[in-house]
Amino acid sequence: MEERLLFVGVSLGIFAWFSRRWKDRGGPAAPLQSGAWHALFYAIAAFSIVMVLTMVFEGRTKVIVVWGRALRAGDLIPALAAAGVAAIVGFWRAWSKGKSVASRRFYLDDDLEWADTVFSSALLAWVLMTFLMQAFKIPSGSMEKTLLIGDHLFVNKFIYGLRVPIWGKRILPLRGVERGDVMVFEFPVVDPNETHCGKVNAGENFIKRVVALPGETVAVRGGKVLINGRPAPDEDHARWDDPYRQPESAYAGGISSERYQELWQEHKLDRALGDAQRDHFGPVRIPAGSYFMMGDNRDHSCDSRYWGPVSEKFIKGKAWFIYWPPSRMKVVR
Repeated sequence: MEERLLFVGVSLGIFAWFSRRWKDRGGPAAPLQSGAWHALFYAIAAFSIVMVLTMVFEGRTKVIVVWGRALRAGDLIPALAAAGVAAIVGFWRAWSKGKSVASRRFYLDDDLEWADTVFSSALLAWVLMTFLMQAFKIPSGSMEKTLLIGDHLFVNKFIYGLRVPIWGKRILPLRGVERGDVMVFEFPVVDPNETHCGKVNAGENFIKRVVALPGETVAVRGGKVLINGRPAPDEDHARWDDPYRQPESAYAGGISSERYQELWQEHKLDRALGDAQRDHFGPVRIPAGSYFMMGDNRDHSCDSRYWGPVSEKFIKGKAWFIYWPPSRMKVVR
């Protein structure tokens, strides 16, 4: 979403800059010029609106890479179609009334005013969502009972430091990541051809709890988490509700401990073992700068047991406050 808002802001900012220069030089001199410029504004506006709306409603198919991000073809096609239709409407609107200088001036001024307004608003929203706070909706039951499907919450994006775009590093952190933090992060596998837990998750936002920190050893035995060989502290939030437990004898599939660590660290363990590591997992050592994430609803969570560690570059922020529905308003712990 942040990248799409930046695209909207930059696109309309460029349009406004050229419009202002053209206005200073007298503006469009003929109906054709007025119609073409108004058509361009309508096309940019329609494309931007559809791209933002499709992100909100989470339309997803295969990907086309734009600005290094995953832009779904299923989002791009309707956006281009809307831009084309809007361009035709915009051209006809300005061209048909562009015989007088006053009319041509009106459309140029109107487009410039709208472009300036949206440019400022989109960039402000981008700054807020990139550096400060973002709204997030819980899509699955993997964090029950802490978070329920449909809960809307705010994510604190500056507590771990301000993330510098493109560079990806964080500066001025208020504190580091701690065990027990409920964290929102981008899925740590970026290959759009890889499936984990039965689906392609590249580019998706996930929300899980930090269970183990860099340098620690983590394992699961009979549904119980062990950190450095000892029971994990503060596991009151964990929920194990499936009475069936997988046999310990089958969990590693005859894989050596070194190969097990390698497969897990490369996000390939579930491809080798399927879901055999749900109840008996590891031990693995958490790499530097990475974290082991699990859902509180342990028997129904697609998490680090399956797709590996989460590098700090994928971290979005810490879950902060449930604001909807009103009956569940509370700080996330």
